[in-house]
Parts: sequence; C-alpha cells; structure tokens
Amino acid sequence: MTPEGHQAQGSGAYDEVESVLRASRALLGVVARSVAEALESVTLPQFRVLVVLASTGPAPIGILAAKLGSVPSTFSRFLDRMEDAGLVARQPSPDSRREVLIALQPKGAAIVEEATERRRQAIGEILQGLGKTERAAILAAMDDFSAAAGEPAPETLLILGL
Repeated sequence: MTPEGHQAQGSGAYDEVESVLRASRALLGVVARSVAEALESVTLPQFRVLVVLASTGPAPIGILAAKLGSVPSTFSRFLDRMEDAGLVARQPSPDSRREVLIALQPKGAAIVEEATERRRQAIGEILQGLGKTERAAILAAMDDFSAAAGEPAPETLLILGL
C-alpha cells in the first residue's frame, strides 16, 4: 500500500512509524557527521577494523577477517597497509606461538575515540536544546524503544562502522 493509502485510511500506526523513521534519519545524520572527519584519514573498511579492535581488543587475523566478512589472505594484505599507517600492529599471541594477533595502536584508537566523542557531543547538544520535560520524555522513550528493539548484532552495526 502506498503512503497515501495509509494516510487516507487515517492509520495512526503509519504516522508512528514515520515519526520513528524521521528520528532514525536524524540519528544516522549524527553518526555520519561524527564519522566524516575520520574518513578523511582512513577508509570506511579501515574504520570498521579499528572499531572492532577498539571494542574487542587484539584479535587473530582469521577471527578479525571473519567478523568483517573478509578472506584472511586478502585481509592480511589490507592489514599491511593499516600497519604501515601506524593504525594497527601485529603481535605474537600469548597463547600460541603460531598465532598472530592484530592490536589497535594509539593512532587507530584515537580515530575511534574522536569519532565517538563527536557523536556524544552532538547528541548532548541536541538534548540540551530541549526543555527538561521534553528531554526526560525522549530519554524514557529511547530507553523503551531500545529495550523493545533489542541489541543489534555487532555485525549489523559494522556495515556503518559502528
């Protein structure tokens, strides 16, 4: 059914969904702006690697490649460029001499931290622009929506580098 068909029927559910879609686009705009500066120094695939390492810590190449949907042999060459840029480093695994871990370096960690902080500041500014009652209502609604939606799988968020 077309949007006009829903509106013609006076569907409150359609209006509710549209309201949430508008809010999701606003939040995606905040995310995009927070990542834009990072994408001036790294590619989106590189940013995705940095985000995974920032959240999980050092990881074996094979596991990291699998999390990002990549082939380990191709991924290894990709990591070479990231290592040359000082974003990540290979290090021996404490558990196995044959295993090599990929670890986030301070330069890579700073890129993720700066993007996250830009997002945090932007959301804080939006919230500060609201009255106390509006802010409390939005925060309660966001908590309820988050609980109802459930936590997305990390792989889902990696598409956007989150």
